[in-house]
Formats: sequence, structure tokens, C-alpha cells
Amino acid sequence: MRFSNSDDDRPIGRILTRREVLALLGGSALVAACAPGTSAVAVLPSCVVRPALAEGPYFVDEKLDRSDIRADPSTNTMKPGAPLALTFFVSKVSGTSCAGLANAMVDVWHCDAQGAYSDATDPTFGSTKGTKFLRGYQTTNASGAAKFTTIWPGWYAGRAVHIHFKIRTAATNGRVSDFTSQLFFNEAMSDEIFAQAAYSQQGGPGRLRNETDGIFQGSGGKLTLAPTRTADGYSATFDIGLTA
Repeated sequence: MRFSNSDDDRPIGRILTRREVLALLGGSALVAACAPGTSAVAVLPSCVVRPALAEGPYFVDEKLDRSDIRADPSTNTMKPGAPLALTFFVSKVSGTSCAGLANAMVDVWHCDAQGAYSDATDPTFGSTKGTKFLRGYQTTNASGAAKFTTIWPGWYAGRAVHIHFKIRTAATNGRVSDFTSQLFFNEAMSDEIFAQAAYSQQGGPGRLRNETDGIFQGSGGKLTLAPTRTADGYSATFDIGLTA
């Protein structure tokens, strides 16, 4: 039985209130976001206001250092689906400044076009143990960027379309801290993409849409990508700032 919303990805974070934001910045006014790799006084990056969400049951620390995560590395078999170029811009907020955060480890994992995760066991898709498709990590560069080539994820019963991600950073005391959450998608674009052959064989009940997914509701709309069309697929960027 597929994990329900309550078991699968229970929200564990929340969005900062304006008062909390101002407290973080020492009472400074809230203005526009700063770009990774730059700093600005009295600026709160839009990427700071992101809630954490639980990682769910399918995270496996594969330690796969790769940008293109579409294939299973043991067979080089490429997962079919609409190509998606996904770039994270990770920033660090310190006092009232924002700057690109280098050497952060960004892990990404999600289901394939038919709703199956690699290296997992579930009654709805059986066992995929030993496979590693649609998983991987990248280390951010000096500007805080980490780039991935993947596909638009499919869906499975009980969840809206989403991508999981985890950002791990080394603290000054040597301990590793992590931020875990999920990315969501525009429903109209998903409707178009799921008419493609790679996705059209998905069976079972209709997919859950964002507005009825309790995990999406916990995101406050702050984790929804805005992909653009490219010559061969789609491209999306995601800005996120870490305060510790």
C-alpha cells in the first residue's frame, strides 16, 4: 500500500512571518531578493522564505556525484520523459547579507514517468532495489549553483507531482547540517506533459493535484517551480537561502 500523505511526506517546516524575517535582519526593511554571488545590505533573499518538508520514505544516500541523473548507472538505460534542466542557486544569509554558498551538497531524487522510485520497494511498483535512476548530487560552485539534467517527474496515488531535494553543508564546528524539502509543478504544464507517451500508461486512480495535496499546502506556494520551454524540453531555476 502506498504511503499516505501523513506517512509519506509530513511537513516539518513553516514559512517565516514578516516579523520573524525582520527580526532575522535586525529590523531592516524587506526588499527585493539578491542574486547568488552578490551581497546587499538590508536585503532578504526571496530564497530564504522556503519551508522544509519531510524527506519521505524513498531517500537513499547513494553518493552519486553526477549532473545527469536520468540513467541507471549499472545499465546506462535512460529513463524516458520530458527533459528538465534544473538549477539550484544556494545562498547563505549572514546578518543582513546574502552570498552564493559554495561547496554545498545538493541531492535530488524523484519518481520516473510511471511513478516508480529507484532502489526502493513498494506494493504499487514492486522492487527496484539495486537501481539508481533519477538520483544524484552536485556540489555548488563558487556562485552557489548546482545543475541537474533530469525529466519531468511522473505521479503516483496520494501525492501531487514533486521532486525531493536535500542540501547538506558543513558547519564551522565540523558537523553537517541539512535542509530537506520538495519542489512542485504548475498543474497546467503537467497536464500537457502527461499526455506524452512516456507518461500516458500510468494506471490507477487520477493523480492528486496541488490544491488537494496536504504536503503542497504545507509549502505555502513557496516551492513551486516556474519552468520555461526550451528547444528540447524545459528549464527551471530555484533560489534558496540557508541561515545556518
